[in-house]
Amino acid sequence: MLVVGLTGGVGSGKSTVAHMLQERGAVVIDADAIARSVVEPGTDGFNEVLDAFGNEVLDRDGSLDRKALAAVVFRDPQAREQLEQIIHPLVRRQSDLMTALADDDAVVIHDVPLLAETGRAGDYDLIVVVDAPEDQRISRLLVSRGWDTATARSRISAQATREERLAIADEVVVNDGDLPALEKAVDALWEELRRRQVGQTP
Repeated sequence: MLVVGLTGGVGSGKSTVAHMLQERGAVVIDADAIARSVVEPGTDGFNEVLDAFGNEVLDRDGSLDRKALAAVVFRDPQAREQLEQIIHPLVRRQSDLMTALADDDAVVIHDVPLLAETGRAGDYDLIVVVDAPEDQRISRLLVSRGWDTATARSRISAQATREERLAIADEVVVNDGDLPALEKAVDALWEELRRRQVGQTP
């Protein structure tokens, strides 16, 4: 098994790369999806978030109001750290379980947006960073998420810097062109991942 950490700043195209790798045969474990599931109503994570942040982050249907929670944590670094201390251990536990259930000869991709921030790069056999210039990332976020420029910049600045991500990278996928160019880059990456996976098989 080859266990890969895949990361990239918001708007870099990391999720697109994860989807392309899944199409090529990788087992993809999506940390964002797990992070949503561990705070569903009735879970320990949900109760811990409510205890920490109160009913102002509760939606009318009894679930978490994710927009309200995001507004709180993105304006207050201490609140963001508090939320991460609740969610990250739960996500890691579920990710570890899903990895253990994968086939022994799988290439397992952990899609982790905040990998550089958590200091856990050593948990993976190698790190892949999806990289794109900031102006392109902002343009994508205006279209894909409907944010304004100020919101996009604030979300980017709340994450690790481009330099911090590149410093932990074993492989870099540059996503500064069109979709066919990205497909080509992912083909090359998949070839390299399979080469490494076969190379470490006893």
